[in-house]
Amino acid sequence: MITSFDGMLEAIRDYPRQTLAVAVAEKRSVIEAVQDAQERDIADALLVGDQPVIESLAQEAGLTAEGITIIHEPDDLAAARRACQAVREGEAGILMKGHIHTDDFLRAVLSREAGLRTRSIMSHVFILDTPARGKLTLVTDAAMNIAPDLEGKAEVILNAVYLANLLGIDDPKVGVLAATEQVNPKMQATLDAAALHAMSHRGQFPTCRVDGPLALDNAVSREAAEVKGIPGDVAGDCDILVVPGIEAGNILAKAYAFLSGGKTAGVLVGASAPVVLTSRADSVQSKMHSIAAGVLMAGIQRTSRLKIGRVHF
Repeated sequence: MITSFDGMLEAIRDYPRQTLAVAVAEKRSVIEAVQDAQERDIADALLVGDQPVIESLAQEAGLTAEGITIIHEPDDLAAARRACQAVREGEAGILMKGHIHTDDFLRAVLSREAGLRTRSIMSHVFILDTPARGKLTLVTDAAMNIAPDLEGKAEVILNAVYLANLLGIDDPKVGVLAATEQVNPKMQATLDAAALHAMSHRGQFPTCRVDGPLALDNAVSREAAEVKGIPGDVAGDCDILVVPGIEAGNILAKAYAFLSGGKTAGVLVGASAPVVLTSRADSVQSKMHSIAAGVLMAGIQRTSRLKIGRVHF
């Protein structure tokens, strides 16, 4: 089981070298992350964006020309489409968001004509390196699905379980978060969580264990779960945290990074190829760890239809 980003980098050291297609690459932190990936011998890059700006930043960063291709496309939306096309047509194996708004980037990814759609829902997963817990913690969905309903949350869980499996977590523990661990008819998040827990209890999630509603403390702290009298082996030891909506997830992940200095990575699951999706403000380190996660995803056998499965209602 991969328990840290250092472990992830070690795990992919002998994986096939990948090619990143970076949409709107004219940002120093993006170039430096690509440079790091190149120096670690895990990825080359196809950089799409304003070529003169990219060349200037690459020169400043000392990025070597070997293994790097630059495609001049100064329009952000067109650059995102071109990067998607590169992945769709096999020029690259991983798509990466550069200095472009997430909604514009996702518009290209979700395009029926030129995007990376599959039959599965796409959802974003933040990976948090949580050494105090002795393992990685996955948070979903904090960047794509705004307010998933019960069915949407079930599908988001399956995507996160797929990624957890790639990290070597064979039977992940899933905590469905809310503001309280009590079911409250006035709080839809608690009702959804209770339903998902009941579905898990009835075998509708055969590849994971789901509990909820859980507040954040009793989802990640065994002591907190015991104090509040929450039974079972999921509470206090969750591998995956399912948030009630995009605001909660985005705040949770970014608070971990920007308030506590925690290490994070971000990827999109459910597309026909790995998609690295980080914030424009994320650090070089975060972007590099996200690339590593993409290389891990690409290095494990994938089919045109991801083996994610479905929940039967």
